[in-house]
Amino acid sequence: MTVLPKNTRRHLMVLLFCCTFFLVGCGQEPPKLLTMGGQAPTFTINDLQGQEVSLAQYEQRPVVLRFFLPDCKYCRADTQVFNAYYRMHKDKGLGVIYINTDPQPDEVQKFVDDLEIVFPVVLDPERKIADPYRVHVVPQTIILDPEHRVIGAILGGVSREELDNLLLPFL
Repeated sequence: MTVLPKNTRRHLMVLLFCCTFFLVGCGQEPPKLLTMGGQAPTFTINDLQGQEVSLAQYEQRPVVLRFFLPDCKYCRADTQVFNAYYRMHKDKGLGVIYINTDPQPDEVQKFVDDLEIVFPVVLDPERKIADPYRVHVVPQTIILDPEHRVIGAILGGVSREELDNLLLPFL
C-alpha cells in the first residue's frame, strides 16, 4: 500500500470535495429527465402582449408547445397547420403555445403578424421553459395530453396527420 504525503492527501480531499460539490449542486436535486409519458414541467411566462400564460391555465386540456424561430423555414411553413388545427379544435379544449427562445421581440411580432397566429406566443430568452423541456434544437413540438403528460415530441415540421394521431383521442 502506498502512503501519500500529507499535502497530497489534503489536495486530493479538496479535489474530491469540489467534484462532489459541483456534481451534487449544493444538495439540490438534479433536474428530472423529461420522458414520454412523464409529467410536463409547469411554467408561467408573459406573452407578447404582456399577458400571463401558464400551463396551469390549460388544466385537463391537451396542449401543443411549439418551440420556434422567426427565420426558420419549417416554422413558417407549418404555422398555417397549427393555426387551422387550433381554430378547428379550440372549442374542444385544445391549447397551443408558441415559444421563442431568441430575444428578438420585433422579429417575433412580425412573424406573428405575417402568419396571423391566433394563439399565445411567448418569449423565453432565459430558457425557463426550453431548458426543463430539454429543447436544444428548433423547431420542436411537444404534445401534452389533458393530464399534461408528454405524449409526443416532433423535431422539424409538423403535419396535420401527426397532430391528429396524437391529439384526436383527447378532442
